[in-house]
Formats: sequence, C-alpha cells, structure tokens
Amino acid sequence: MPRSHGESHLLSRIGWLRASVLGANDGIVSTASLIIGVAAAAQSQSAIVLTGVAALVAGAMSMAAGEYVSVSSQADTEKADRAMEARELAEDPDSELEELTRIYMARGLDRKLAAEVAGQFTARDPLKAHLRDELGLSAHLEARPIQAALASAASFVVGAAFPLLLVLMLPRSVLAWGVGIGSIVFLALLGVVGARAGGAPVLRATIRVTFWGALAMAITAGVGLAFGVAG
Repeated sequence: MPRSHGESHLLSRIGWLRASVLGANDGIVSTASLIIGVAAAAQSQSAIVLTGVAALVAGAMSMAAGEYVSVSSQADTEKADRAMEARELAEDPDSELEELTRIYMARGLDRKLAAEVAGQFTARDPLKAHLRDELGLSAHLEARPIQAALASAASFVVGAAFPLLLVLMLPRSVLAWGVGIGSIVFLALLGVVGARAGGAPVLRATIRVTFWGALAMAITAGVGLAFGVAG
C-alpha cells in the first residue's frame, strides 16, 4: 500500500523569498554605493559612517513602505476579481459552469470528463475553482502585504549592515576599495543563498546579482570621485 507523504514545494516560498532577496540586495548595493561615493569624494570617516547609518534606516523604511503599497495594490486587484467572480456565479451559474468545462477541455479533457470535473468542483466550492483555474489565483501566490513589508525591511537591514560593518573595521586609506570588494563578496553569497532557497541554478543567480551590484557601485564611485575632484 503506497504511503502518503507531504510535499513542500518551492512555490510556497515565493512571497517572502522575493521580498527578502530584493531587500538584502538593495541593502548591500545602495548602502555600499553611497559609502563608496562619499569615500571617493574624500569625505571624513565620521561623514561616511553617518551616511551608512542614514542609508540603512531610510532604506529599510522605504523598502517596507514600498513593498506594502505595491503588494497591497496586488491584493486589491485580487479582491476585486474575487468579488466579480462571486457576482457572476450568483447571477449566471450555468454560464460559469460551461466556462469551467471549456477550461478543462482546453487542457486536454474530453467534454464528458471536463463537464464531470467542472460539476464536482462547482458542487464543492465554485468560487475557489474559478479563482484557481480561470484566474490562476492560489494560496501560494496570494498577496501578503505585511509579510512582504517585514521581509523586505528586515532583509534590507541585514544587507546594509555588511558594508556598514566594513566601514567600522577598515582604515580610511583603503575604505572605498575594501567596501567595494567586500560588498561584491556579500552579493555573491546572497546569490548563492537565494538560488538555493528558490531552487534556481546557483552560478547564474550569483553572476546576475554580483554583476549588477558591482556595476551600480562602480557608477556611484565614479560620480563621487568626479564631485571630489571638482571640489
């Protein structure tokens, strides 16, 4: 007799994983870029530390607010679609049943089996069936604004803490280079962790995260150097 077993699919992580990777990546890149830019402009150690702390606090609040607003908009759209489907089911259940039948036929079932499947799903929970099979809404992909906001803010703080820690550890003479190289290493580690958590190819994810982060820091350092020379 086959044994039942529980499965934990990676798709269930998509909400918090996306927000966490985005937050940590932005924390490393934006904070390190500001630190490198200010350091390249020949500012004092205290000014660089202040810049890093301000970037950490402001960035975390911005990420939380941005994620909450963005994901809340998605949640509002899902709520509107759910209300529309509920209204259509109440007003014309026969047409909705036929619509569900045609969806299953398009997926490869013959009409008799598709009608039987649609009928059974409709008898159990018609709204859930339409949300899932007509609109592609499921519990795994449901918008969770608070979860996304907290995950982004927390991961931003963690990401931003790494380059800020380097500022406190490194001498002023090598600070810009040290923060840049150290942040690239942190980005590579983030790429590995994110890829493993999401089941993605590790090398490709690591290269992608590292390349774009390094490019952002290099551009910011160039701007800071230009202003430092101009000053």
